[in-house]
Amino acid sequence: DDHGEVTGNGLDGDLLLPITLTPASDAATGQAVEIKAAVNWLMCNDVCKPGKAEVALRLPVNSEAPTADAQWGAKIRSAQAELPRIDSDWKVAAAREGKTVVLTVARRAAGPGKLEPKHLHFFADDNYVAYELPQSVKPDGQGGFVLSLPISPDAQTPAAKLVGVLTSASGWGADGSLPGLRVDVAFGPTATATSAAAAPAASSGSLAATLWLAFIGGMILNLMPCVFPVLGIKILGFVNQAGTERRKVAAHGLIFTAGVVLSFWTLAGVLAILRKGGDQLGWGFQLQSPVFIFALAAGMFIFALNLSGLFEFGLAATAVGSDLQTKSGYGGSFFTGVLATVVATPCSAPFLAPALGAALTLSFIESLAVFTAIAIGLSTPYLLLSAFPSAVRFLPRPGAWMETFKQLMAFPLYAAVGYLLWVLAGQIQEAALLSAFIGLVVLAMGVWIYGRWRAPGASAGRARFGLIAGLGLIAGGAWIGWPQAPAAGDIVWEKWSPEAVEKLRDSGRIVYVDFTARWCATCQANKKVVFHSAEVLRQFQERHVATLRGDWTNQDPQITAELAKYHRSAVPFNQVWLPGKAEPVLLPEILTPGTVLRALQ
Repeated sequence: DDHGEVTGNGLDGDLLLPITLTPASDAATGQAVEIKAAVNWLMCNDVCKPGKAEVALRLPVNSEAPTADAQWGAKIRSAQAELPRIDSDWKVAAAREGKTVVLTVARRAAGPGKLEPKHLHFFADDNYVAYELPQSVKPDGQGGFVLSLPISPDAQTPAAKLVGVLTSASGWGADGSLPGLRVDVAFGPTATATSAAAAPAASSGSLAATLWLAFIGGMILNLMPCVFPVLGIKILGFVNQAGTERRKVAAHGLIFTAGVVLSFWTLAGVLAILRKGGDQLGWGFQLQSPVFIFALAAGMFIFALNLSGLFEFGLAATAVGSDLQTKSGYGGSFFTGVLATVVATPCSAPFLAPALGAALTLSFIESLAVFTAIAIGLSTPYLLLSAFPSAVRFLPRPGAWMETFKQLMAFPLYAAVGYLLWVLAGQIQEAALLSAFIGLVVLAMGVWIYGRWRAPGASAGRARFGLIAGLGLIAGGAWIGWPQAPAAGDIVWEKWSPEAVEKLRDSGRIVYVDFTARWCATCQANKKVVFHSAEVLRQFQERHVATLRGDWTNQDPQITAELAKYHRSAVPFNQVWLPGKAEPVLLPEILTPGTVLRALQ
């Protein structure tokens, strides 16, 4: 659906709402009681139409037993029989786990034998559970069910009880009746804590198997594409160290391992803290953050430019990474271990996935052990090289070829940056993605100036200028490309079509149409100037302006025909359709906030 998806509740057919009415105590037999009601409703299919009515009903007061209405009596009794209620055949319990409610429904011993409720779904009275989000249902193996219910993002303070209705397409009664089971239970201990108590010690054998899988998975991570660029840098470091003291080679391997282990411990601690706060996170959760993606891409981009020879770190920066190409770069070995961990975590290797799945449900100590096993597995090749430094003799000796090899190792890093930008493209809006690209270009210019003006032999003033200007541009590039969360008043664009324009015009709304393309520089400038204006955003919101966008990045005959209709053959092209006007207001190619605001008048 080009216009997004909205989930709501709808009712089809006759709807009966049972209400108990008590007449006044002084109502005398023979009198009539008038009942009035103001009714509002909404009818929806492709479009929604509101309706309302005022109704009244006069009923006589009598002392005799009431008789069923000939037309509605049977339907009312049927509706009353199907009202949700608590059923003694089913036992219900609820617990909270982070941002999820775990609802268990179990048969009692005297319950129905072969009843199998189907298509279960829970609806909370207080909207504590988000009914529109997916709800998972799993049989418990004993005739009952376990449901995972997402807590609504709009929920206020944590509820003390779970109150609502659990529906079943096949009913909860033995005869298929009772479509809705009433739920009204206080929240109990978490399911995790309950299961931990029920299963003592969780079997040391299963934990040992998990640790073994974690270790094997960590070793396999060395072969994953996302780790390979970093390993190329580390291999280059070992080549540099060939022929040096064995003690130094061993120290590099141990320090690299320390960087990996401490980084995995840090990730385990962060994950534990976030889980304690209620966030449901999975492995690789850091790649769900656009800020983290951009920062990682920028860091790897700088690394790649360094390997390509655009600049060299000075002696003061050796501890940050350039020691990867020196004989005494212990700080560089530690940093490479950290970097390997950062880029390795999203790669759930075949043996690693089950180990990580277990780690996310274990206690903190057990989870920390699993993370440690992964770290040791990732570091094992380097530990072996450190333990048997004679193997370094089989590596080629340093020489002129190393500059070529160093530059060659930059290309896997460039590929990794490209992959990260591809991930970023799925997380942020089009304009923000363009800013990220421009930010990386400015950042590259900054490191170029740094390297150009701080080359060996440069005067103190020239070197100082290179440092200040380079760092300034690097900071500017980070500021330009840094992903920003969409503001509450940002415009949401729908896909343009002639039918969409006509539909919105028929509803009496102002319609703003923007024909644009990614390759159109003027279009991008217009968006920056106009749609970041606070006054334009305010006017669009107050006037409830409908916004449509026709993307002409790829050939589109329908957009081409629309442009030709107004004697245009290029973009940008903007229209404002005002209520009651047969033709749109056509805006100039270069826009300003004032131009758009005047058109709205």
